[in-house]
Amino acid sequence: MNVGVPPAVPLPVNLPELNGLDLKARYYAERCSGDFFDAVATGSRVVFLLTDIAGRRAETFPVATEMQNVFRAKAQELFASPSANESEGIVQLAYEANRSVMDAAHGVRFAPTFVGCFNLDLGILTYHNAGSLLAVFHDTENIRVLAPTGIPMGLFTHGTYEPVFLAFERGAKLLLVTKGVTENRRGADVFGVDQLRPLLENTALSSASGICDAVLEEANNIARTPWSRVSAFLPSGLLHRCDDMTAVALVRRSAN
Repeated sequence: MNVGVPPAVPLPVNLPELNGLDLKARYYAERCSGDFFDAVATGSRVVFLLTDIAGRRAETFPVATEMQNVFRAKAQELFASPSANESEGIVQLAYEANRSVMDAAHGVRFAPTFVGCFNLDLGILTYHNAGSLLAVFHDTENIRVLAPTGIPMGLFTHGTYEPVFLAFERGAKLLLVTKGVTENRRGADVFGVDQLRPLLENTALSSASGICDAVLEEANNIARTPWSRVSAFLPSGLLHRCDDMTAVALVRRSAN
């Protein structure tokens, strides 16, 4: 028995200022389940991951910690070189992330996951959307939902990982939310794209953090639960949700 050894927990995200990209994540409610976000800046790219690991905190944190260890090591290995192939890198990164979930869980563990690599010079996102995380993209043409490109991670040791490319014009926005957001409802009204559309179209919400905060507040209002504050860490016992709510936003900044 290891007395006095703290449980394994994921390390906090500590991104530097990114050239031309605003990337932020916000958690709302107690960290009681399996939402997890991480990002790594490497050269002219930023690689990021959002997952919603099934289970309670005690079960999911060891899995998230192993996933983070693998993600950070592989992100540097696969994308550090200026000549790195981003399509092949995302396929390999998704494969390694999936294996890390199953290895840490010692079996099957349902984990919808979005993994992406944003090229800061070109404004192009290469991604794989494994499962049921809601991903909504907004540019000058329209707002559209990015369809899943594969099954959730943590179910099979081998799977098919299809990379997709998405070009960001200046001011384009991408919003990712976990099921703790989309499962909120008021009567027959379920929080979804109809609620997200006016928030993404609001020109006053030009920052990634502002978008995340507005989305989580609106989702919480739908559920009619007390709104406190959005933070990565909240005092224990402040809220009593049984699921986390997490939002991640990317905004390509306008040219100076």
